[in-house]
Parts: sequence; C-alpha cells; structure tokens
Amino acid sequence: MISEIIKVIILSFSSVIILFLLTKIIGSREISQLSMFDYINSITIGSIAAEMAINVESNFLHTLTAMIIYTIMILLFAFLSNKSVILRRYINGTSLILYNNGMLYKQNFKKAKLDLNEFLISCRNKGYFNLADINTAILEPNGQISIIPIASEDAVKNKNLNINSEQEEFTYNVILDGKIIEKNLSASGKNMNWLNKKLKEQKISDINDIFLATCDKDSNLSIYLKKAKIPSYLV
Repeated sequence: MISEIIKVIILSFSSVIILFLLTKIIGSREISQLSMFDYINSITIGSIAAEMAINVESNFLHTLTAMIIYTIMILLFAFLSNKSVILRRYINGTSLILYNNGMLYKQNFKKAKLDLNEFLISCRNKGYFNLADINTAILEPNGQISIIPIASEDAVKNKNLNINSEQEEFTYNVILDGKIIEKNLSASGKNMNWLNKKLKEQKISDINDIFLATCDKDSNLSIYLKKAKIPSYLV
C-alpha cells in the first residue's frame, strides 16, 4: 500500500514536470487564442498526464511516448499552417462573416454550427443589444465573435462632452428563421395586423425569406433577410 502511494507521488511529480516541459515546447498562448485542434490536443495531453500520475499499473514509457507523439503532431501542424495559407485554413479554420451591413449570412451560421440565439447572446455579452448598432460580426477560428460597431458621430461627441445618451431599451425578436415568435410579438405590444402592415411596407411577401426581424421601443421593425451568396473568407 505504502509503496503504491510512493509510486503515485513519484509519477505525479514526473507527469507535472513532463507536462510543463511539453507546454514550454508547444508555446504559451491564451485559451482564447487556441484553435479547436490545439485545444483538443492540449486536453488530451493533460488527460494522458493525469493517467500517468494515478495509474500505477500503466507503463511509464508508453504513456510518455503518447504525450511526446501528441506534442510532435501539434508542432507539425503549427509548422504546416505557418508555411501554407491553404493548409492554415484547413488546420486552424477560417473566419466567417456572420453579419454585415444589415445582412445575416445563414449559410455561414450553418457552417459554424452556430445557433442564431447563441449569436445574439454573444452580441449582448459584448454590449450590443441591437443589431442595428453593429456594422460587421465575424466568427473567428478560435470561436470568438469579433464585432465592428457602426461609427456614430453623435456617440463620439456625447462621449467627449460627457453627455449620457438615452438609455437603450431591449429589442424583441419577433421573427426567427422564418417563424413568427408570437410571445415576443405580444410582449412588444404589437399584433399580427401590425406585423403584416410593416412587412407590406418593406415589400416582404414571404416570411420564410426573413432570417431575423426585431422590434424596438419605437415600434421600428428591423428585418434581416437570408443571404444566399456567401461572402469571401477572411485570411
């Protein structure tokens, strides 16, 4: 029993030291900067190191070899991605334009396997409660969403003069992916007659063409159509 505990202690120290050395070899980056491939491999190496520490019956050299192989593969893929732009897109992924100039790109949402509600939550977490305040939203290869806000001369002037702008109110999503959200429409104080009238004003004949429609406190209906054409990838 005591001998097994001593062995676990030795293996634990060894795994920590090896993991530290391999991490130094791979290089230090923030979690938000890791690609999905690097992130998964890092977790795998950590799992192998944990297995090395607690499994006294495991073969030390076999476990160490597995950790080294994973590290070599990470370094190899990093080298290839630095040498070739084409390989970089396959290995690290590419940036996808999700929203630009009032247009949502549904096919890019599908490619990213990103739900529209998840996208809106990310926008709100960054302080953007209305898509009308966003010029461009880009999904980066590491899963982070970068936002380019719409430049507002009034906002800049108010900030410089320390003038507080009017409090922004919550906007209701009344149409999501071609489906009317009746509860949100009712919560906004509007009904189907109002919605049909607004759609007619904007010459929208088919609700299925709408990816997202929002209603604000001033009864403005913002419509974002589904975009068939996919924009070019960013490098």
